[in-house]
Amino acid sequence: MKKINIDQLNQYYNQEVEICGFVDNIRNLQWVQFIIIRDRSGKVQVTIEKSEEKNKELVELVDKLTLESTVKIKGIVMESPKVKLNGMEIIPSNIEITSKSEIELPFNYKNPESANIDTKMDYRFIDLRSEKNTAIFQIQSFLVKSMRDFLYNNNFIEIHTPKLIATASESGSEVFEVKYFNDKAYLAQSPQFYKQMAIASGFEKVFEVAPAFRAENSNTNRHTTEFTSFDLEFCDIDSYEDVMQLEEQLLEYSLKEIKNKYGEKIKSIFGVDIVVPKVPFPRIKLQDLYQELSKRYNYEIPTDDIGDMNAEAEKLTTKFAMEEYGSEFIFVTDFSKTKRAFYHMRKDDIPQGYDLIWRGMEITTGAQREHRYDILKNQAQEKGLGKDVKFYLEFFKYGCPPHGGFALGVDRLTMLLLGLPNLKETMFLFRGPNRLNP
Repeated sequence: MKKINIDQLNQYYNQEVEICGFVDNIRNLQWVQFIIIRDRSGKVQVTIEKSEEKNKELVELVDKLTLESTVKIKGIVMESPKVKLNGMEIIPSNIEITSKSEIELPFNYKNPESANIDTKMDYRFIDLRSEKNTAIFQIQSFLVKSMRDFLYNNNFIEIHTPKLIATASESGSEVFEVKYFNDKAYLAQSPQFYKQMAIASGFEKVFEVAPAFRAENSNTNRHTTEFTSFDLEFCDIDSYEDVMQLEEQLLEYSLKEIKNKYGEKIKSIFGVDIVVPKVPFPRIKLQDLYQELSKRYNYEIPTDDIGDMNAEAEKLTTKFAMEEYGSEFIFVTDFSKTKRAFYHMRKDDIPQGYDLIWRGMEITTGAQREHRYDILKNQAQEKGLGKDVKFYLEFFKYGCPPHGGFALGVDRLTMLLLGLPNLKETMFLFRGPNRLNP
């Protein structure tokens, strides 16, 4: 007999089915036993009448059953309007305990206040059983699917690049060094070099969804040492404006899909309205933004951050975008070359790239890349990069079309989408300076 998901049971009234799931609750009364079974799709009541002789073994089994044990149940689905849970119940003919849980859980995962975040991370496999956490990953999965679908519909090729690399010089971020036989290697900070190699190979449009690693000793609500990055690169562009246009179209499409499928659920569980953005998103140059933040909010960018942004500036930028444009999204352009990677194309000594700010946080750094070998080589030398990027520079010696791209952090995007306070909640397993288990 094929296992039926609980949310499909209303299609099987008066039929025998088999369900599997966790024991969510037990009510053992004088004349009847009620068991609530939970699977990923929902919950259902199983009802056992104690007075019926045929149920003797079932009653004895339930007497010993513990919460969060897993069971396989065979029975008849009955429509029962008096049952508050979905107006149905299962009358079982057989119950099999497939695994038995300890009587007391480390914490009550149904009560978010019952444990601090670190305890929840220690027992993440239990924490993830909550309806809220299950919903987070259903929504995140659909978000990634929607972005993938958009790119597939636009003839992108999905690639898979190596995460063990020979150079540590892709960006200014710290890297993890690992032993590699008799040599050393590094965990990739991004697939940037290899995305561009694919463009030089004639793939034209590529993307990847994969882990990236940053050895930054940062303990904030928005950083992690390992995260999932949604990267893309495409060619034959005229300027970084083409890159911004693609990103705003990608996000418009994906958020519309999310709103259609999960908008009501997100509002119910997380209290957040999904706003499908209007395109084009507003754009502003960094120096003009500084002036607006100073004039409107009396905010001056700290000396160390001039030419770039910081967390406070990002929050105020969203406030400005909403007040001035009625938009949750805003592109910021014209950053200092000292704050951008060597492979960003420059025009009049200004990097041809942008940051995208959403709901008070940067979600993307994108750019047109420098594809001309001599200029790229000079910009690498200017940053003090030599032998470490020699293999990368080879990609551009034999012809490479103008191109650009960007990356989105899936975990951060999910956090902002659902209005969650911490990145830890949107990652299946969080990794940070003090977190390497489970």
